Amino acid sequence: MGKVLAVCISEKRGTQKKNVEKVRLIENYGLEGDAHAGSWHRQVSLLSYDRIREFNERGAGVDHGAFGENLVVEGFDFKSLPVGTRLRCNEVVLEVTQIGKECHSHCEIYKKMGECIMPTEGIFARVLHGGIIEKGDEMELVSDSCIDGQ
Repeated sequence: MGKVLAVCISEKRGTQKKNVEKVRLIENYGLEGDAHAGSWHRQVSLLSYDRIREFNERGAGVDHGAFGENLVVEGFDFKSLPVGTRLRCNEVVLEVTQIGKECHSHCEIYKKMGECIMPTEGIFARVLHGGIIEKGDEMELVSDSCIDGQ
């Protein structure tokens, strides 16, 4: 079980996301108002709060959304979840589609710290069932049988 600590979007690609605390997720699209939403496999990005905290303890000083993540969740080690894992938060159901990503150009975080955690710690998902997610909501792993019986 995890807890959503931030819900972040950006209106333009290539910019840090800002915490809006509540957002609607649209089935097969992503977060309403987010520049990365669309009909593809990386509709939602998730990052573990625990990994962000550890990175900040080494002097990074980053806020939620700095890595381009949509959801910051405490209580999950996302990189350990295999592709195909399903997560539920309220009525929203996400399916993990990718673990990490290649960093094509070094961001400001990389320039400051010599590394960035999103390429190794972040995950991406598609929206199987839409709804509202907001700061403070609980997220859980679910089995296929739970999804079918929504």
